[in-house]
Amino acid sequence: MADKKNAAPLPQPSAAEVEFAQQLVERAKADGVSLVGPGGLLAGITRTVLESALDAELDAHLDEAGVDETTGRRANIRNDHGAKMVQTEVGPVRIQVPRDRAGSFTPRIVPKHARCLDGFNEAILSLYAKGLTTGEISAHLADVYDAEVSRELISRVTDSVLADMEAWRQRPLDRVYPVVFIDALVMKIRQGQVANRPVYVVVGISLDGERDVLGMWAGGGEGAKQWAGYLTELRNRGVEDVFMVCSDGLKGMTDAIEQVWPQAVHQQCLVHLVRASLRYTNRKDWQKITPALREIYTAPTVTAAEARFEAFAAEFGDQYRAVIRLWRTSRPQFVPFLDYDHEVRKVLYTTNIIESLHARFRQAARPRSPEHEAGPTPHANDRYQRPSRAGQRTQPEDDSPTAVAVLGCA
Repeated sequence: MADKKNAAPLPQPSAAEVEFAQQLVERAKADGVSLVGPGGLLAGITRTVLESALDAELDAHLDEAGVDETTGRRANIRNDHGAKMVQTEVGPVRIQVPRDRAGSFTPRIVPKHARCLDGFNEAILSLYAKGLTTGEISAHLADVYDAEVSRELISRVTDSVLADMEAWRQRPLDRVYPVVFIDALVMKIRQGQVANRPVYVVVGISLDGERDVLGMWAGGGEGAKQWAGYLTELRNRGVEDVFMVCSDGLKGMTDAIEQVWPQAVHQQCLVHLVRASLRYTNRKDWQKITPALREIYTAPTVTAAEARFEAFAAEFGDQYRAVIRLWRTSRPQFVPFLDYDHEVRKVLYTTNIIESLHARFRQAARPRSPEHEAGPTPHANDRYQRPSRAGQRTQPEDDSPTAVAVLGCA
């Protein structure tokens, strides 16, 4: 699909062309002809343009065949026409495709066996990417273009990009990335049967400051061993070194990263760390705990952060030992971003750069998910609550406004 930003500007119509178009519209109105639809003005113009282009293409093909030296006649000649219905951006159009006697003419404007022009296929792909099912796309095309397009045809159009998708998945990558973000989300995926499966996503920031989705994988269980395999695949595709890898607090992740890129620094997402801390606390104490935690991760230096953490431990250590233990365990993955200034910290402190992608994935997949009709399941709900422990309130699994607001640098 063409990049709209890099597309060439359309030529401006001349005064004569504008006047001619106005005359066509006025004549269509006088004759009671609609602008769109199978018998509309745009369909008629499209048919005329396509047939004229096909005739010109056949003329060029016959000229290439030349003249038979023995008989002095053309080696190949026209052989009537064949009717064909094609789907276009203005609706279905029936055209007359010229044929040659030798049967060697292969049109490129409307290829053989093609029932949809490229623009129409791009419209189908765009609707599918926005989350519409094949049935919804078929109904939409019928309403807008008055075109009867089967679900099977829509499936063939969407399947036509599978080769391009696979080429994108295997494309070579840059040799070095300053920062790489990794995270996974759980979605309903049909592999024989529908089940909750993780979708692994890796986003990198290049040396030029450009963001790029380096890879996506579905299936398996989310674990450090699984991540190690996917990171190894990125290395095999050309990523020789990464300065910093940002992820959640998944156990064993540091070892998995160092196994692939030994010199890489592992930065734990602060949103996940704060969320995990609040999960061990009582909600009535959040007004005291969250400002104290903010003092730690907004400290100007690592030394200052450690001093503030010791003050936090002295105040809350007896009541919430699990929180203190969590922060002490996470210290090696928490402190790296403190070596940078505030602007860089805003990039490194969280994996929200991937969470925004996750939201778009959920939006696109939800209409096709089994729970769309039956109602939301825990993993389909963005506000999924973990079962509460005794005396504790539940905490959102995804990035909730509460968890993000505590950080102050979101």
